[in-house]
Amino acid sequence: MTPWLSVVIPTRNDAAALARTLDHLLGLPGMEGAEIIVAAAGDPGGTERAVDGRARLLQPGGSTRAQLMNAGAAVARGRALFFLHADSFPPNEALALIARALADPRVVGGAFEHLFVEPVWSLRAITWINRVRYRLTRNYYGDQGLFVRADVFHALGGYRDLALMEDLDFAQRLKRRGRSVLIRT
Repeated sequence: MTPWLSVVIPTRNDAAALARTLDHLLGLPGMEGAEIIVAAAGDPGGTERAVDGRARLLQPGGSTRAQLMNAGAAVARGRALFFLHADSFPPNEALALIARALADPRVVGGAFEHLFVEPVWSLRAITWINRVRYRLTRNYYGDQGLFVRADVFHALGGYRDLALMEDLDFAQRLKRRGRSVLIRT
């Protein structure tokens, strides 16, 4: 069965966080209709142990986040792509929320709200400031979990190979392509 969603996780020397994220993902409702692709650079042994057969593992040779995400997207079979950082947990109903958003043909992609797990006041302040920023601008970052229709991703040429802010660049190009939504969960 062809998956409707491909979860693409870029990782570089972050096996412990990746293992926790994979544990979380595999417990989400609807994962049977999705595939997980990990595109990794560095620490091949640790990454292989973290993946442990739970995802398709690529070691494409590139090391920037953009190169890793593009490599994962190149082999993805889903009609939609969900880019997730190796240390990020999407909400429990993430797959259903993405499906619901993409049921609207005008929607080309979007992202989730962002929240730090740590109850530190400075991180809560950053969360609040970021929420104001991305709610006003619709400029999303990768740690929010970005999703996009696969055909739109490929038409946009994927992520540009930038050393920083490849996610912001992509989000800006995405919203010019159609409706980009924020899932407030």
